[in-house]
Amino acid sequence: MDVTGKIILALFLPAFLVIFFTRITFNRFVALVLAIALIAASVYAGYTSPPIIFVIDALSLTAGFWFASQIMNKKEN
Repeated sequence: MDVTGKIILALFLPAFLVIFFTRITFNRFVALVLAIALIAASVYAGYTSPPIIFVIDALSLTAGFWFASQIMNKKEN
């Protein structure tokens, strides 16, 4: 996969994973840990070659966690 495809996936996939796991586990902290574990496994396997991918993954995880928090807060009210 080329760098452009990796950047696009890094923008959306971690945030989607956090939101998806939040809907399954009903806990945004567990969802964040699961998403980080999956990203760590992909880093270990060597799928994230340019270092900018790490930064984009972190930003996407943060955005996904924020959005999952908003969803959980709306659900509680």
